[in-house]
Amino acid sequence: MGLLQQRCTRHLLCALILLKAAGTLALMLYALLWEAGNLVDLPDKRIGFYNFCLWNETAGELQCLEYKHLQVMGITLPGMVLARVSVYACLVFSIFYPIFVTHAKCSEERKGWKMILIVLIIKTIMLSGGLGTFLLQTSQWIHPSDFTGGFLALLGTQALLLLQILTVTVYLSWARHTHPDQSPFC
Repeated sequence: MGLLQQRCTRHLLCALILLKAAGTLALMLYALLWEAGNLVDLPDKRIGFYNFCLWNETAGELQCLEYKHLQVMGITLPGMVLARVSVYACLVFSIFYPIFVTHAKCSEERKGWKMILIVLIIKTIMLSGGLGTFLLQTSQWIHPSDFTGGFLALLGTQALLLLQILTVTVYLSWARHTHPDQSPFC
């Protein structure tokens, strides 16, 4: 493989990783800040990481329930806190992730890319765990057709995280095979 082709391949893989990171961050910001963490936002119910509102027939409006009412309904406070912390911590990791990628690209050290892979796996586990915990807690009141943009954005984030893991794995494999004799890629 020619030197120019190797350089272009390395830059292309890094550009793909950064584009996917930007997409992940944009989707997370949309779901958790713009949509305020609401996974269901319909006229008759609003259910999210901070809201649990159901339609009250007698009042003719949405009634947001407090934690004492949620506990009576079988939703535990520790479960909701764990879900919230897991998902929002993934957002924090996503904000700082491009800095890790830039550092690894500049130094071109294999250890840096392995660290990026570990961070991506942690983010994927945190997001899927938090979302899964939330859905287990609220599944009785949410039907699959109820999900709105916030939920779809988090699913898109999960898909982009998996694609980033694949891209970093391909990058590490490519670097190992193209530079077997150089120490940074060994």
